[in-house]
Parts: sequence; structure tokens; C-alpha cells
Amino acid sequence: MKTAFPLLSTLFTLLFFLSGCTPKPYSYPNYAIIKPDKVCQPNRENIQKLLNQYLGKPYIWAEEGPNAFDCSGLTYNIYGSMGVTLPRTACEQAKVGKTVAFKDLTYGDLIFFGSTNRHSRRISHVGMYLGDGWFAQASSKHRKVVISSFDKEPRYKKRIKICKRYMSEDERTFYMNCSAPLKKMKVTSTLYTTPWKPGMNIPRKAVP
Repeated sequence: MKTAFPLLSTLFTLLFFLSGCTPKPYSYPNYAIIKPDKVCQPNRENIQKLLNQYLGKPYIWAEEGPNAFDCSGLTYNIYGSMGVTLPRTACEQAKVGKTVAFKDLTYGDLIFFGSTNRHSRRISHVGMYLGDGWFAQASSKHRKVVISSFDKEPRYKKRIKICKRYMSEDERTFYMNCSAPLKKMKVTSTLYTTPWKPGMNIPRKAVP
């Protein structure tokens, strides 16, 4: 009897530990912030490789990949996969990095959008500049990750609020200073929560 008690105690402890590590089933929207693993070095060639993997993936609010994204989830994932930690939301991402003029944008810089009201500073969307007037975005309109053009969709240019750079042109320096206090956001991993996966339903509404 004395031998059985420690064994039962050990089993209950193990079961409790395992139950605590069971990922929470996916439900929409999943507001848990899943930090991506670092899989490559921070450079523009790797940005292109990551983006190529994500083109065509569905737009799903509050997702940061790897199978579905919202706008800031895409940028959060790409930079995070290179070991560069950005805040999770577009308005917070716009607070870090080096402010650059639209005419000086280079590949991998982020462009933050809001309404066409030039007096409004509210940020509601983010895209990644690719050069020659092209940018990548997880689009709620197209319901997927796409490449867009300022020439073909000039309204986007009217919505630009600020542009940011995180890597220097020689990729040796990182601009991560904050221009304003950042909202603290708790991150997690797939050990504790489940992201959207192919085969699951895609919500009818882009934003809940």
C-alpha cells in the first residue's frame, strides 16, 4: 500500500502536466499570438523565400500563419521567422523601426495604411514593399495573401500613413527603437494553442 501511493501520486502529477500542455482547440478568431520559430537569417533574400511560400494563403482575422494570415500577422511571421521581433498588430508595428519616405522605400519595408482622410492618423492595415510600386499584403478584400500595385489600385497610395524600415540596406543594422510606448502582448506557441489549418472552415466575414 505504501508503494502504491507514490506511484499513483506520480501518475496524477504526470496527467496534470500533460493536460496543461494540450493545445487549446482552434476557434475563430484565435487571438492567441503564436510566435514563429526562427528558421533563417534576416536578409531580403529570405523575405522573398518566405513570402513565396505564403502567397495565396487565406486571409483569416487574428492569424499569424503558417497556413493563414491577417495583414499584420503576415509581416509579424516573416520578420519573426528571421529572428526579428515585431509587435503583433499593425498600429504597434508602426511604432518601431526607421521612418522612411515613400519615394525611398526598398524591398521589405512596411507600409501602413488608414483611411483616405489625411487628417486621420489611425492605422488599420499594413503591406510589405516589393519595389517598382508593388507590395504584398494579406488582403481582407481578396481573402488571401496577394501582390498588389499602387498603379493599378491608386486608392492605396491615398491611404498611406507612414512607412517603416527595420533592416539597413546592408542588412547589418536593425532599427527597432520605439517612437511611442508599445502595448504589451503575451505570446505563446502551438504547445498551448492551435492555429487555423487547411481543411478548417474559412469564416465568411473577413473581420469578426
